[in-house]
Amino acid sequence: MSEPPAEDGRLDQLVDQIVQLAAGDLSVRLEASPARDSVDAVITGFNLLADELDMMYRTLEQRVAERTAELDQAKRELERLALYDPLTGLANRSLLADRMSQAVARAERGAGPPSVLLLDLDEFKTINDGLGHSVGDLLLVEIARRLTAVVRDTDTVARLGGDEFAILLPDIDEDQALRIAERALTELQKPFAVGERAVWPAASIGICFGTRGQAADLLLRDADTAMYAAKAGGKGTAQVFRPEMHHAARARLQIASELGSAIEQNQLRLLYQPIVDLRSGAPVGAEALIRWQHPTRGLLLPAEFIGVAEGSGHMVDIGHWVLRTAIAELEQWPDRPARESFKVHVNLLPVEVRWPGLAELVADALRAHGVPAAQLVLEISETGLMTGDIGDLEALLALRRLGSGIAIDDFGTGYSSISYLRRLPIDSVKVDQSLIADITTDPTQVRFVGAILQLIEAAGLAAVVEGIESVEQMQRLAELGCRYGQGFLFGRPVPWSTIMSSLLGPTRPTVS
Repeated sequence: MSEPPAEDGRLDQLVDQIVQLAAGDLSVRLEASPARDSVDAVITGFNLLADELDMMYRTLEQRVAERTAELDQAKRELERLALYDPLTGLANRSLLADRMSQAVARAERGAGPPSVLLLDLDEFKTINDGLGHSVGDLLLVEIARRLTAVVRDTDTVARLGGDEFAILLPDIDEDQALRIAERALTELQKPFAVGERAVWPAASIGICFGTRGQAADLLLRDADTAMYAAKAGGKGTAQVFRPEMHHAARARLQIASELGSAIEQNQLRLLYQPIVDLRSGAPVGAEALIRWQHPTRGLLLPAEFIGVAEGSGHMVDIGHWVLRTAIAELEQWPDRPARESFKVHVNLLPVEVRWPGLAELVADALRAHGVPAAQLVLEISETGLMTGDIGDLEALLALRRLGSGIAIDDFGTGYSSISYLRRLPIDSVKVDQSLIADITTDPTQVRFVGAILQLIEAAGLAAVVEGIESVEQMQRLAELGCRYGQGFLFGRPVPWSTIMSSLLGPTRPTVS
């Protein structure tokens, strides 16, 4: 290979190429000459090097772009996890707090003050425990969808955890806030399909209308207080916060702290309301009803403390006390032939049914007091039975094997499915008093109640109608074929000693 002539400019071009490559210009290339000498070989080598560097650079750029995109995605995911609920996609508590602070700040600058709605599902625990957590999750997702559909684009729907939701309504007047709360209630009263079943995800809603200068955390606190007032008022309703509700909230906390010692200090009481044969007026049973003889507040009704007991974890202990006490008082029954035909009804909450040792506890108490199992009837609410799982069914079957009766309580307030009742281990149905309120004045209601009684009888079950308060109601029910009734007409709840003395002869109203 010959040496290039001294005047050959290719060497200068080659030097320029090296300088440009070193400066980062990877696009520069030199053409080889016809000489095909050593300079051309170097030029070709440098061209190949430039190609390799260019490819490496482009690959590096692509990898940097990919890593940057991945980092951006990871950042967005972290923000989503930090600010949004992973199940429903709604804002979480942190994001809600931030947006509440912004809404309060805008109100300080002249915008309308925000309002907050706080929602808590009324029967979610029963549904979640009875039908499974996967169904519970589907229900929560559906709740999120329904709530999002009733608000404005500027509003924020958040899930605070569990079955608790909040809606922030910035720059809104009270009438608008109430309309949104009404729409939310309506949406949540619509059934939610779960296979062949339907559940009703009703909720209690607390509403707090904000004022300028009010701290964001106080908005949520007051809405929460109003929500508890809505639950105490019967559930499935909305309540607007009032300052006096704080007293009720403090009272609930006080009750929760005192419930733990109520049993130990012998403050709980059982009263009994008679169940009678409508034809003869003779008592055939009595329902055990709990009361709390509070040392300073007097005699408290269940509505004043049972909800607190459920939320504070005291309900199982109270339920066990009720069972043991009712069975122990049955032992005091006078020795007479009709003893075993008289039955005492005891209410069970779903949480008590799910307690693993329930059947054994009942069997031990019956054996300890020499009380026949047939004298005990255990009542569970319609909602609790309908949403129970296989474990609940086994627990009820175990109670039936003991010889005790099982009754469905408050029938007519929920599912009211006769076909489903036939598959449950029950022998009687207690028809809710709400169904007979207009039975003496509304012919349509008479036909409706008559159809329910016929269906219950067709299912091979006994019917007991609750809440009978007048002779006219009793007579109309007897005409419809109802055999048993309970209500103030036949007696108010009284201690066991009082009801025993009244059982010596039929003194109840009878159908003429």
